[in-house]
Amino acid sequence: MTRVVPLKGMRGMIADAMVKSLATAAQLTHHASADASALLAHKARLADDGVKVSVEDLLMLAVVRALKKHPDANGRVEGRDITLADQIDLSVAIALPGNLLVAPAIFAAGDMQVSELRAARQDLAARAKANKLSVTEMTGGTFTVSNLGLTRVEHFTPIINAPQICILGIGRMSDRAVRGDDGKIDLHPHVGLSLTFDHRALDGAPAGDLLTTICEEIEDFPK
Repeated sequence: MTRVVPLKGMRGMIADAMVKSLATAAQLTHHASADASALLAHKARLADDGVKVSVEDLLMLAVVRALKKHPDANGRVEGRDITLADQIDLSVAIALPGNLLVAPAIFAAGDMQVSELRAARQDLAARAKANKLSVTEMTGGTFTVSNLGLTRVEHFTPIINAPQICILGIGRMSDRAVRGDDGKIDLHPHVGLSLTFDHRALDGAPAGDLLTTICEEIEDFPK
């Protein structure tokens, strides 16, 4: 027997926001992969020092560092105006029970260390599940990250969290063959990254530069 699920309530609001985003923004997606060897080594070293962080926490840190070098990607398109933000307010997509999704913001993420980003992300996730997020948190971000790294999805096309300029999709990590300086082939873990951007505010080349910088930040974690 078929089952009809009405698009109403929060699911309806999400549906309307997605359609509006696609209808009003000139969206294009660049895909890349970054060698995560240094990131994983850094995560292990922090764990040895008693500092627990996740891959997602370190990826958020890499994104924040990259945005400081590419401020033209950190902001919003509202009407005919592009508003670039002085502060990086990083929205984090959070899946909720019932096929629901929210993306509240970590305000002033650019001023935080990785342990602070982790604490802020966990706090948002806990309050999202308890329906205790503020309107400002839900609408005030300047850049969004969406993580599907725990699935088999390596690359995808995330829809912009309008009216923001960009959203970064994070895919699963998989091993790839890499030729070392000695000519030997080794397997290195790589993470899939997908940057969707509003072409009204950002052209393809600077968007590619941003994604390249994000990859470089991931690969430049101290080993």
